[in-house]
Amino acid sequence: MSDLAESLPSAVAAPARRSWTGRLTRLSAFAGVFLVLGVLGWGLNRARSGPVGSGPAPDFTLTGFDGQTVRLADLRGQVVVVNFWASWCPPCREEAAYLEQTSRDYRGRGVVFLGVDWVDTEKEALAYIEEFDITYFNGPDLGTRIAQAYRIQGVPETFFIDKSGQVRWVKIGPLYPPELEDKIEELLAEPSLPEPS
Repeated sequence: MSDLAESLPSAVAAPARRSWTGRLTRLSAFAGVFLVLGVLGWGLNRARSGPVGSGPAPDFTLTGFDGQTVRLADLRGQVVVVNFWASWCPPCREEAAYLEQTSRDYRGRGVVFLGVDWVDTEKEALAYIEEFDITYFNGPDLGTRIAQAYRIQGVPETFFIDKSGQVRWVKIGPLYPPELEDKIEELLAEPSLPEPS
């Protein structure tokens, strides 16, 4: 009888411990599911809100195919055209020559073109750059960080950034004359930034 009495508390305590551990495990699982759903919902909401169409341009550093780097914030005081493209994208091919010619026309006039190669291979991207004789700065969007910051929906997408670093216009799809010139001239006509004191 004494053996039974001694073993009874531990026999009763074991299911209670298992029950508590089970509840804790289920609670952790539910918390994990809610966390994942929350992150997915946040991401879907960002994607659904479309590309960054106004406000401060998200800053980024782009490393070119030649190894040099450009930081967007360092281009303040100039009009910046940021074009997201890929070598496998037919509409990108439609606008490639127009982008290049316009970048040459505005070279030295306070306008900077940046090409951001999205979800591509370096070999194909370099072949594309050579095919269209692209001379403005281009580099790969490693890890799609820049595309995520600008919430692009696909390629091509082009962002026009004014002299103060604000996104002023977004073109989803290929550009056709005279869209580039019209928007660039509008932004160039705006007053320059005051010199820092």
